[in-house]
Amino acid sequence: MERRMLFHRVAYMTLLLVVIPNIEGKDCKAHGNLTRYNNTIELTISAGLNITVKDTIKNLSCWFRGHSCYIECSFHNFFETENSTTSKEIFVSVEKSDASTPVDFVVGETEDGNSFCTVIACVPDDIDNLLKRKEEGMEMHDLFNIPNIKKMCLMNFTGENYKNYNRVEKKSINSVIKMSNQSQIYTGEDLALSVVKMDLNMTNHTVAPLLYDQSTQVETWIPEEVFRDVSKEQHKVGIVTYSSDEQFTRMRNEDVVSKVIRIEVPDRDIVNLDKRLVILFPIKETNVSENFSIDCQFFDEKVSNTWKTTGCVTKLISRSLVECSCDHMTPFAVLLTELNIDPYHWKILSILTYIGCSLSAFFCGCSILSYIIDSNGRKEVSRSIHVSLSAALFLLNITFMLSELAVTMNNFCVFVAVVIHYSLLCCFTWMAIEALHIYILLIRVFNIYIKHYMAKLSLIGWGVPAVVVGCLLIPFASKPFYGILETKFSDSDSSRKICWITENYITLGVNISYLTFVFLFNTGILITVSKKIILLHKKVDNRHSKMPACKDVGTVLGLMCLLGTAWGLVFFTSGYTNLPILYLFCILNSLQGFYIFVWMCITDKKNRKEPLYDNKSTTDISKCDSGPQNSR
Repeated sequence: MERRMLFHRVAYMTLLLVVIPNIEGKDCKAHGNLTRYNNTIELTISAGLNITVKDTIKNLSCWFRGHSCYIECSFHNFFETENSTTSKEIFVSVEKSDASTPVDFVVGETEDGNSFCTVIACVPDDIDNLLKRKEEGMEMHDLFNIPNIKKMCLMNFTGENYKNYNRVEKKSINSVIKMSNQSQIYTGEDLALSVVKMDLNMTNHTVAPLLYDQSTQVETWIPEEVFRDVSKEQHKVGIVTYSSDEQFTRMRNEDVVSKVIRIEVPDRDIVNLDKRLVILFPIKETNVSENFSIDCQFFDEKVSNTWKTTGCVTKLISRSLVECSCDHMTPFAVLLTELNIDPYHWKILSILTYIGCSLSAFFCGCSILSYIIDSNGRKEVSRSIHVSLSAALFLLNITFMLSELAVTMNNFCVFVAVVIHYSLLCCFTWMAIEALHIYILLIRVFNIYIKHYMAKLSLIGWGVPAVVVGCLLIPFASKPFYGILETKFSDSDSSRKICWITENYITLGVNISYLTFVFLFNTGILITVSKKIILLHKKVDNRHSKMPACKDVGTVLGLMCLLGTAWGLVFFTSGYTNLPILYLFCILNSLQGFYIFVWMCITDKKNRKEPLYDNKSTTDISKCDSGPQNSR
C-alpha cells in the first residue's frame, strides 16, 4: 500500500532557534505585525529584534537586523478566513538566552502566545550549530526543514557547511525510511522520497518519485543481493529525487545534465555489488564536443565531497536517455565532463616537459651569450631575430618551470602567470617575424631597404604582446584573468595547480586566435619558401641528374623548427584519444630552443665558408640549404 504525504512549507510551520545578540539574558516582550496579501504572508517584529519574514508560494525569505536568516515555526493558522488581505497585531515573547546562543521565541495573538519559533543568522558557525542540533534530535518533519536551511542560507555556506549539511540530510532521509512501515512517498519542494518495501519474490524494478516540475521518471533496478541475510523488516530502500543539484555542484560548478538521485538503505553501506544497481536517467539533450563526455557519476560524501566515476558504467541509450550501472548506493547523476589527462600520463608528460624546457632554456641561454660575445654576429639581422626568439623562449621556459612553485604565493603567482602569457605571445610574434624575414630574404631579394629595420621588428615582437597583455590587465581589479588554475585529473581526487589564465574564454579567444593567425601565416610562408628552395637548387645543380634531396629535406625541417610549425599540433591535442599527439606536442615544442641553437650553429659554419654581403638591400640567400645565411 502506498500513501502520499505532502508537506507544505510555510513560514510558521516547524521548530526553531534564534540568534539575538542584545537580549542580555532577559525575557523580552515585543509587538509584531502579521499580514496576508494575495499569496504572501509577512511577519514583522520590531522592538530591537528587527525580524522580517516573507512567505510566498515559491519562496521563504528571512531578514534579521539587515542580514539573511533561517526561520522555523510550529504550525498555527493565525487567519480564520481566506480574505485576500488581512493584517493583525501579534505579541512576541523571547525566552532567556545569553548573547551567543540561539534564542527561541513565541508568536501569538495574546501574551501567552501559541506558536514556537526560531531564527538563526545565516553565518557558518550558526548554520553548523543548527545542523548539529538537528542531527541530535531527528524528527520526521526535518526531512523538509533541513532543505530549507540550504535554500535560505546557501549563499553563506562554506565547504565545511556543505559537508555537514549532506551528512545531516542523509541521516534525516534514513530516519524517515526506518520510521516508515510500509511503502510511502514524501513530497516536498526541494526533494521527494519514495520508501519502497521490497518483495524479493517480485520484480526489483522501481521508479524514483516525481517532483512538481518533473514529467518523466527515473527508473531503477535494485539488485536482490542488497537484502540477503537481513530480516524482512529491513527489506526497505529509499529513493530520493532532488529538485536542484546546487548542494552537490556549487563548490566546483560541475555540469549535471540529469536529476540527482539518491538511493539509501538505512544503517548499511552497500558496496561491491556483484549484480549492479541500474538507473535509467532521462537527460537534457546537449551537443557534446570532442572535449567532453557524458558520464554516470556518484557523489563521494565520505572522503572528498566530489563527483567520481569509480564503480559506474555509462551506456548511452539515446540522445535523451542514459543507462547507469553501479556497484554501490549513493547519490547518482549524469554529468557532462571535460576529458582530463590520467595522473599517470600527466606525470610522464610533466617529466618530459621539464626536461625539454630545461634543455631549451640552457641552449637559449647559450644562443644569447654567443650573440653578446660575437660582435660580427650582432651585425646580422637574421641572427638578431633568432636571438630575440631565443630570448622569448628562455623567458617562457624559466617562468613555466616556476609556475607550480609560485602557486603558494598569490601575488607572485599572478606575476608569473602574466609573464608566462607575455612571453608565450612574444614567441608567437617572433616566429611570425622569422617567417616574414625569410620571405623577404628569399622571395623579395632585390631593391628592398627598410630604415631601422631591426628596431621596428623589435617594437613589433616585444610591443604587440605587451599591448595584448596590458588590455587584459586593465579590468583585472574587477575580473581576475590571471592566477591559480587547477587541473583536475580524471577518475581521481587529486589535481594540479599552476599559475596561468583562470578564464577559459580568454585562453581560447586570445591565445588560440593569436596562434591560429601565426600558424597559418608561417605555414603559407613555409610552403612558398620550400618551393623557392627547390627551384633555386634546380638552377644551381642543373648539371647533375640527381638533386641533393637530403639537403632540401634538411632545410625544410630546419625552417619548420625555426617557424614553430610543431605548435600546430595544439589543434589536434583535444581529447584523451589524442594522447600520442599530446606527447609529440610536448616533446617537440619544449625543445624549440635547442633547435634554434643548432640552426644558428649550422648557419654560422656556413657563413664562415662564404663571404658576407653587406649592402642596403636584402642579402641573397639562394644557397640556403642550411638556412638563411646573411642579412643586411
